Amino acid sequence: MKSRSTPCATHHNRDMEIRMPQQADGPTRLERDSMGELQVPAGAFYGANSQRAKLNFPISDLKFNRSFIKAMGQIKQSASRVNRDLDSLEPELGAAIDAAAQKVIDGEYDDQFVVDIFQTGSGTSTNMNTNEVISNVAISALGGELGSRDPVHPNDHVNKGQSSNDVIPTAIHLAAAGAIKERLLPAMAELENALRAKSEEFWPIIKTGRTHLQDATPIRLGQEFSGYVGQLEYGQQRAAKALAELSVLAIGGTAVGTGIGMHPEFADRMIVQLKEMTGLDLSETANHFQSQSSLDAIVEASGSLKTIAVSLMKIANDVRWLGSGPRAGIGEIELPEVQPGSSIMPGKVNPVIAESVTMVCAQVIGNDATIAIAGQSGHFEINVMMPIAAYNLLQSIDLLAATCENFSRQCVSGLKATSKGPSMVEQGLAICTALAPVIGYDQAAAIAHEASETGETIKEVSLRVTELSAEELGVILEPSTMTEPS
Repeated sequence: MKSRSTPCATHHNRDMEIRMPQQADGPTRLERDSMGELQVPAGAFYGANSQRAKLNFPISDLKFNRSFIKAMGQIKQSASRVNRDLDSLEPELGAAIDAAAQKVIDGEYDDQFVVDIFQTGSGTSTNMNTNEVISNVAISALGGELGSRDPVHPNDHVNKGQSSNDVIPTAIHLAAAGAIKERLLPAMAELENALRAKSEEFWPIIKTGRTHLQDATPIRLGQEFSGYVGQLEYGQQRAAKALAELSVLAIGGTAVGTGIGMHPEFADRMIVQLKEMTGLDLSETANHFQSQSSLDAIVEASGSLKTIAVSLMKIANDVRWLGSGPRAGIGEIELPEVQPGSSIMPGKVNPVIAESVTMVCAQVIGNDATIAIAGQSGHFEINVMMPIAAYNLLQSIDLLAATCENFSRQCVSGLKATSKGPSMVEQGLAICTALAPVIGYDQAAAIAHEASETGETIKEVSLRVTELSAEELGVILEPSTMTEPS
């Protein structure tokens, strides 16, 4: 028994060491919060709450991105102004918080946002991280001591009139809406314009269409590209709809949607401040209980981003196929050569930009699955997967914006048509479709089968087996007439 007891005790102690927060390395300062005393790095602008979260969640190296931190700063700055206007905050303290929040907005303290994405599901740790950073920056400006909570308290002053439960969903919406407006929509418009320019450039080029990866009736290369233009047009409509959904904010609900602890005018004034600050067409939710207990708007926005990703994957894969070869593939377009394609095959050039697009799309589609699961985790008055929903939504927006820009500039704008497409049109079997109204479906099908077996063209077989003249067949089988209704 004795020989077994020691290992068990050791294992128990290891578990305790893992579960309990460790003290910070290097020079520290002693802080006290509601749970007791804790050592915090001496020069840190975050405090005990953030330090506990940092130690409690050593899960990944994933942190909230710049747009989310900026949104948190905007919320805190707006709150300081509103609370001052409502005489709920001393002017000197409010001004100090305002100035500190501006530094957070500008990205001066991004390195002080230390909490992992995989944290408390409400995002309380990140809200407190923000409150502590702004509090300490303000304290420092007023000549106080870091971590003292005097004269600016992270909860009593920076977080006044707010709860993590309405701040975090508001920050997600602000960050996502801003990123869609400022980055995604312009990037999609750029790609649409590049595709439209190629559609116009390629309009005179007639090639073989394809259905089921098999030859079909002729199509203009420009018509093919006009389909891609349409996908980008509809994609921008979807992104704009997501922007509108995300412009409705949860701020004003505080803990559970009732607005407890908040001045009655706080929410209305917050919306005014945030609208002026961001340039977004914002509004307060009509139902705080819905906005704080669910992620429905985020789930819907992610669905729109997923659809955009599906569209981009189709376009990128078509471009890869159309440019395949250059000799043994389809080879109807030539892609820009941006880098060597093989470590062993000299001279090989691969469609690397298009491949990059498809990987981004796969990531966005996966992000949507994560967000859908997160959306199901709203239990009673709060959703407990807000941080991971935020991370994935914002990553999807950033990835789609970047890939639209890169695809446009490094691939689409440099596409060139080859002579291979037009040269194959006359050899195509599907042009017999134009014969069907004249000689009937069955005879046209028989001509196609014979041409396939003999290697002749449809015109050559038709001259032998029908009474149509070469001139008549020249008119009937003119490829350009097959690219429009007749």
